[in-house]
Formats: sequence, C-alpha cells, structure tokens
Amino acid sequence: MKKCKAFLILLLTVSMLFSCVCDAAALSKMGSRGNEVRQIQTRLKDWGYYNGNVDGIYGTQTKNAVIKFQKKHGLTADGIAGKNTLAAIGLPTGTSNSSNSNSDYNLLARVISAEARGETYRGQVAVGAVILNRVSHASFPDTIAGVVYQKGAFTCMTDGQINQPVADSAYKAAQDALNGWDPSGGAIYYYNPKTAQSSWIRSRPVITTIGRHVFCR
Repeated sequence: MKKCKAFLILLLTVSMLFSCVCDAAALSKMGSRGNEVRQIQTRLKDWGYYNGNVDGIYGTQTKNAVIKFQKKHGLTADGIAGKNTLAAIGLPTGTSNSSNSNSDYNLLARVISAEARGETYRGQVAVGAVILNRVSHASFPDTIAGVVYQKGAFTCMTDGQINQPVADSAYKAAQDALNGWDPSGGAIYYYNPKTAQSSWIRSRPVITTIGRHVFCR
C-alpha cells in the first residue's frame, strides 16, 4: 500500500513538472488569453494590422492580424505568435536577455544595411542611431522592433530591401550605434533630399548631412 502511495505521489509530481514545462513553452495562439495577447493586439493595432478590441483574447481577428504581419515580414504565416514572431513584434520570447539583445542587434543591422547600403560607414552608424533615438523618444515605440515595424516608418519595409543580404559593415555599425556612437547628433528622422517627396519631412530642423542623408529633429 505504501509503495502504491509513493508511486502515485511520484506520478503526480512528474505530471506537475511536465505541466509546468508545457506552460512555459506555450505559444500565444487561437484560444489563448492574457497580457501577452493584449500586448500583441496593441502593437498590431498601432501598426494597422489589427482592427479589433484589445481584450487579451486570441480570436480569429487576432490570428488573421498575426498572419498579415508574418507575411509582410517574411515569417512563417501560421497565425501563431511563436518566438520569432514575438521577437519581430518586439515582445519577450521567454529566452534570455542576451538572446533578445542578439535579436535586436540583428534587426538593427538588417535595417541599417537596407536603408544605408552604399553610404559611408559613419552614415550607416547614423541610421542605426536614429532608430535608437526613436526608442528613447516619447513619440515612438520603446523597442527596436517596435520602431522598425511601425507602419510607414522605413522605406525598406515596404520595398523589400529589408529581405536583402545584410552587409558586413552593417553589423559593425549596429554594434557601434548600440555602444552609444551617434553621428546624427540626436536626430530622430533622416531623408534623402533627392528622393523625398514629403514637404513635412523637409520642414524638420536639420542637424547634419552625412552622405546622401539629411538628419533632422
């Protein structure tokens, strides 16, 4: 009888441990509820992918919004907010901080390469600095992914350049920007005066010009 009880206790313990592991590995998907779902809805709503209520319930509208986001950014379009999708949205993925930092670093390098390909190295670092300046600015999202994926923020996100191979120099430029080098002088915008058609961007106070880009407030 004692052996039977001991076995049952062991079985219950293993079951509880397995349940914890499964819960830790759970993904936000159809039927999920909670704060993570609410954050996903909020960000996708800000970026124009989601039009429903921010209610923390992962329903059909949320799934379809996630699929739209995934398709737009070259992710597996399964409607499940897994680690790669959460990282792209700029939310914690359950991995270590170093992994999240690595994701930020790679995304920053990818945007620098796409936006400043052909610019001087200083110009590449400046583009990275603008992204980081936006993260720190009250008018923009507070994560690198949030800034990068903000609707209409960067041309490379709409013309496909973001999916091109990343230049080696862009990785170094991303690291220098993350380390605090800011050749832009605190700029939160930049544009190419030869191609920019917006009168609004041209009205911004200019800080400096580096290569083909004008950096401004």
